[in-house]
Amino acid sequence: MDSIFDWLFSEYIGRDTHLIVLELVAAFFGVVSVVFSKRNSIWVFPTGIISTLISVYILAVYGLMGDMLINAYYFVMSIYGWYYWTRKPDNVHETPITFTTKKQKKKSIWIFLATMVFIALVYQVFDKWQNWYSYTDILTTAIFFVGQWLMSKRKVENWLYWIVGDSISVPLYFLKGLTFTALLYLAMTILAVFGYRSWKKIFNNNRQTV
Repeated sequence: MDSIFDWLFSEYIGRDTHLIVLELVAAFFGVVSVVFSKRNSIWVFPTGIISTLISVYILAVYGLMGDMLINAYYFVMSIYGWYYWTRKPDNVHETPITFTTKKQKKKSIWIFLATMVFIALVYQVFDKWQNWYSYTDILTTAIFFVGQWLMSKRKVENWLYWIVGDSISVPLYFLKGLTFTALLYLAMTILAVFGYRSWKKIFNNNRQTV
């Protein structure tokens, strides 16, 4: 048991205490944000903003550019999503949960591809091709960019992107030495599965009501 514990948390030896505390705080608000998202609550955005702002700082310190840009993007999209979720198309009802249209699916593909190209350029400019997971960062960043965009649009499929992206991120963050963040992504993977089921149920209930 001790050897497993040492393997999981040995990377934190010698690190600044404030960075460890901030990582824990970011992880806490990250989980809370996903829980609120599962419940279709507007509080997903303010809690998510806190988590992403802290994460941007931590990842900048560690020089993880791709991950930092993901969180910066989350921050911007959280502000947009906060507005979009409270917007009332007919001055009575809030924007409902729906599935993506064909047009939105095509846009998702373009966002995915454009993100991969952009992050690759960022790594090239800042000369961050230092580890093999620099390449996997490009993939997960693209997945999360699409997932965040769909969540802000209140689309059911956003959870599928979170499930895939979070699952890939769990072992990656362990290897990067950010164990608490890896455990956060493990928790978010599980929550994303329940979130997908919950949003599908809400969508079906709303359709039956209409």
